[in-house]
Amino acid sequence: MKLSNSEWKIMNIVWQQSPASVRDVLERVEGETAWSYSTVKTLLTRLADKGVLTVRKRANTSLFKPLISEQQARRSAIRSLLDSAFGGTFGSLLQHVAQEENLNERDRATLTGMLSELDAQKGDAP
Repeated sequence: MKLSNSEWKIMNIVWQQSPASVRDVLERVEGETAWSYSTVKTLLTRLADKGVLTVRKRANTSLFKPLISEQQARRSAIRSLLDSAFGGTFGSLLQHVAQEENLNERDRATLTGMLSELDAQKGDAP
């Protein structure tokens, strides 16, 4: 499942506020987008059609709830990025980040710590 930037924006709101109506989402994006009510409704409906949201009616209001977690969506996005831009390998992505993204000292220390922790869990510690 691949989400567009607009769909990510919608999903982030629904993950924070669930269930959410079209109006709930519209109120959250009003200051940062020029989306109309019908645009938000279309995006929510598209996400329901993709199987990432469920919708139920309460009176005349549609309420949307996530069917996937934020972690599942991130995992899918990373997998798609790895496959399309890095030959399917995580090592290529890490190499790119380390060489191209000017990691600060704190980020480098965090990454080193995470890798050491993974090594220790697998029994591969030096």
